Amino acid sequence: MTRKNIIIIGAAGRDFHNFNTYFRNREEYMVLAFTAAQIPDIDGRKYPAGLAGELYPDGIPIYSEDQLPRLIVELEAKTCVFSYSDLPYEKVMAISAVVNAAGANFTLLGTNDTMIESKKPVIAVCAVRTGCGKSQTSRRVIELLMEKGLKVVAIRHPMPYGDLEAQKVQRFAALEDLKHHKCTIEEMEEYEPHVVRGNVIYAGVDYEAIVRAAEVDPDGCDVILWDGGNNDFSFYKPDLTIGVVDPHRPGHELSYYPGEVVLRTSDVIVINKMDSAAPEGIQVVRESIEKVNPSATVIDGASPIRVDDPAVIKGKRVLVVEDGPTLTHGEMKIGAGVVAARKYGAAALVDPRPFTVGKLTETFEIYPEIGTLLPAMGYGEQQLKDLETTINNSDCDSVIIGTPIDLNRLINIKKPNTRVYYDLQEIGEPNLNIVLDEFVQKHKLV
Repeated sequence: MTRKNIIIIGAAGRDFHNFNTYFRNREEYMVLAFTAAQIPDIDGRKYPAGLAGELYPDGIPIYSEDQLPRLIVELEAKTCVFSYSDLPYEKVMAISAVVNAAGANFTLLGTNDTMIESKKPVIAVCAVRTGCGKSQTSRRVIELLMEKGLKVVAIRHPMPYGDLEAQKVQRFAALEDLKHHKCTIEEMEEYEPHVVRGNVIYAGVDYEAIVRAAEVDPDGCDVILWDGGNNDFSFYKPDLTIGVVDPHRPGHELSYYPGEVVLRTSDVIVINKMDSAAPEGIQVVRESIEKVNPSATVIDGASPIRVDDPAVIKGKRVLVVEDGPTLTHGEMKIGAGVVAARKYGAAALVDPRPFTVGKLTETFEIYPEIGTLLPAMGYGEQQLKDLETTINNSDCDSVIIGTPIDLNRLINIKKPNTRVYYDLQEIGEPNLNIVLDEFVQKHKLV
């Protein structure tokens, strides 16, 4: 049998999942390479043999995506499988043009071939873009289910940037687990809020193994909550899908991949950040929902903020530090830190670009549209050092920390600073509590 040569185009997440669920044990295919984008320093490594399976005793090499045309020719690739998220349709099709021009087919795998079934009821919380408020929606869902006496185990969309084999299945139940697993800032931003609220969260690389471990978690498991990342659709077959849209980026819900998949497949759609969005943006999002998913239940939501110390902001020239991925491939121009600066009367936002060093300087070169905000990049030790140096070098009066975690635990910020907190607040009815009551009754969880 002649095996079909495959290249998987990814970013250390969906690409590995697509391989594991669709290609790993199928002898008719030969996956010769992964290509990587979005994530610093992931290329030049290997998807290890211990995860790749018996058909790949030497593992699978990972290359930078800019080598894709050469790889297609040299490896005689038949098909390239696009497997990462949060890209505008124009960019997705530009990559398809590169693939087709080099002679290969361009493929997108769908829900039926990549979703794993769980033995427990599954709620999937996803979003149409990075930075919509998916994580705070997940937290709200978990809080409501816990109030109903249910044990909830969260499983997070992958962020495996270290030793992939060691990260096959990761369980986080205490803050010490974050240090044990050598988590990046991006990982801590997602895991820490779950842990401090008292629920267990899993992540890693092999999502079949992960869900089987979660189903028999030693602390108990009544419901699996898929805490989706970027704007990807669920890795698990959901019994209820909650999608989050962002009126600060109206129209993106119909122009980004695979965000529109989330919009079309959601049972419930939360319009978040209505307290800080323009009415025109809210209306565009409502019209998008009505156009492609009119049967969805729509929940209006706000994302009110609070800070530890408003005096650190009032009348001050502030440096605003925001969630990294939200500013980079999420393309957000306004985050929780900016909203806090406006709400509490900051005199001005300080531009960090004259003060950046090392990896952060490179980040602004790759994403120049970030502007006057500082992304909390922390994929490795060097990025953390560069973040610390940039903050302390900046000519500002104080710092607003708009990330979901306290950066003071990770770096030494020598300037006055205050942290921003934000949670989902539903407006009127329907609301998540009504939706979850129906879910609990349907699955006889009480």
